[in-house]
Amino acid sequence: MVSTPSDPATPTAGPVPVGPLRIGPITVDPPVVLAPMAGVTNLAFRQLCQRFGSGLFVSEMVNARGLLEDGEKTWQLASFGPEETRRSLQLYGTDPAVMGAAVRRLVDQDHVDHIDLNFGCPAPKVTRHGGGAAVPARPALFGAVVAAAVDNAGTVPVTVKMRIGLDDDRVTFLEAGRRAADAGAAAVALHARTARQRYSGRARWSAIAELVEALPGTPVLGNGDIWTAADALAMIERTGCAGVVVGRACLGRPWFFGQLADLFAGRPIRPEPPLGEMAVIAAEHARLLTGAVGEYRAMKMMRKHMGWYLTGYPVGSAVRRSVTSLDTLAELEDLFAPLDPTLVVEPDAAASPRGTQTGPHEVVVPDGWLDADSITPPDALADSMVSGG
Repeated sequence: MVSTPSDPATPTAGPVPVGPLRIGPITVDPPVVLAPMAGVTNLAFRQLCQRFGSGLFVSEMVNARGLLEDGEKTWQLASFGPEETRRSLQLYGTDPAVMGAAVRRLVDQDHVDHIDLNFGCPAPKVTRHGGGAAVPARPALFGAVVAAAVDNAGTVPVTVKMRIGLDDDRVTFLEAGRRAADAGAAAVALHARTARQRYSGRARWSAIAELVEALPGTPVLGNGDIWTAADALAMIERTGCAGVVVGRACLGRPWFFGQLADLFAGRPIRPEPPLGEMAVIAAEHARLLTGAVGEYRAMKMMRKHMGWYLTGYPVGSAVRRSVTSLDTLAELEDLFAPLDPTLVVEPDAAASPRGTQTGPHEVVVPDGWLDADSITPPDALADSMVSGG
């Protein structure tokens, strides 16, 4: 069983120094990583976030098997822009041979500077076939997949992102963390929720602290319930983790990385922008997406982003409904034209959870899956369930 869920508000002995995060040859300063998010952390969004602050900005999750099969969508997800000087890509895979071959291809083509492995996907369609968060529940296989990636990566650092376990009765993070470190992972990130929780409830920061203690020679990154810059510092101070992984807090808030940069540099933290400034940022996001995928697809994608951008601004329900039918850049600009550009975010709105909060859900794995000594991967269906990435 996992220890009692830690409360992020629990006081500790006091602040600790926060230095740069080192992942192999890469120095990340401030120690902040953008969490891979499907349909979000594409080239356009990464570009936008990097304009506000520094960190390590990871791609959407990419399917290792799809790379080897030359899937057009997969390689599009794996693309980087010329301004991305540290090309960070997250891979999903369940077969050591496939993972090793995909990593070797990426390295031989000088396509990446950092590879992250995803073992935290809680989607039922994935775990019931032995993929995602189910892989650490078969520790020998988990270790083999990580080792295959590391062995084929050369000098490119490989990191691992995982969850506490399948549920409170099937906890895997400590053994998985040790196996990842033994295999040569340059860092281990823990989303401090179980697969059963998905994105509900509180993240258990106590588990991050346990993993830090268990892996004295490997940087541990914490993920979960970081909604403000102060939350990021609190997590580091209270768990001893070497850095933070930021996900849903930056949805509709790419400037959050500027706030984090301010915090770690000891500067006053910039406020949430007024509506007029937010409108300029959102329009630039739409233009970057249009340049990448064309206006039609970009505006379909921007509909969900606009819901996040407008969170906390008192613009009224009619405006919020209108973003669900945006089709052109001109319509996006027209949306803001009649609104008061001086409107500010309502108190506490920026600190409130955003994005999906689904869960809890029961976790199903294949019959006989909980065999710690087995290195047999699931069939190819487990990989194909994560289409394109």
